Amino acid sequence: MPTFKASHALAYLLVICLIALAFIPGQAASVRATPASAKAHIPPVLHFTMKSLAGRPVHLWHYAGKVIIIVNTASKCGFTPEYAPLEQLYRTYHAKGLVILGFPSNDFAHQEPGTDKQISQFCTQHYGVTFPMFSKVDVKGPHQCALYRFLTSPKTDPKFPGTVKWNFEKFLIARDGTIVARFRTPVWPTSPQVVAAIKAQLAK
Repeated sequence: MPTFKASHALAYLLVICLIALAFIPGQAASVRATPASAKAHIPPVLHFTMKSLAGRPVHLWHYAGKVIIIVNTASKCGFTPEYAPLEQLYRTYHAKGLVILGFPSNDFAHQEPGTDKQISQFCTQHYGVTFPMFSKVDVKGPHQCALYRFLTSPKTDPKFPGTVKWNFEKFLIARDGTIVARFRTPVWPTSPQVVAAIKAQLAK
C-alpha cells in the first residue's frame, strides 16, 4: 500500500509539472500581446515610438487621454525664445492634463545643429525646460519622420494639413487624439487664442 501511494503521488506530481510547462509559454505570449492589444484602443496619432534626448524609446500612447501640444523646435532660431512660454504653459496646465512634446529639427536654415546632449543642455540651462523633449527628427522632406507625416498629410489630418514651414509650429491634440488646432510659428504659445484652445480641450 505505501508503495502504491508513493508512485501515485509521483505520477500526480509529473502531471502537474507537465501542465505547468504547457501553461507558462501561453502566459508569456499573453503578456507579450498586451501592449499591441492595448495600442489598438489608442488614437492613431499616438501610434508612434520616438527616441528621447536621453536615447530611450518613448511610446507616445503613454500620453493617451492628455491634451497634447506637439512642437518642432530649434536652438538657433529667432523664435527660440518660444521655449519660455511653452514651459510656462506646461507648468501651468500640466496638472490638469496638458503635455508638451518637443521635437528638435534641423530642417530650417540648419538652426538646430547640436547633438541630442547639447540640445538637452541648452534647453535646461537657458529655458529650464521640463516638458518631454525628443531626439532630432525631420519634420518635412524625403526623410520626414512618421509622426510628422501623420500630422501633415491630408489623409490623416484633413483639417490642418500641409508642410511645416518653420520652427515652432504647434499642433494641438485633444484627449481623444483628434488634431483640433494648428498654430504657425509667429503665434506665441501663451497668446490668448492658444490658451483659450488649450482650456477648451482641458475642460472636456
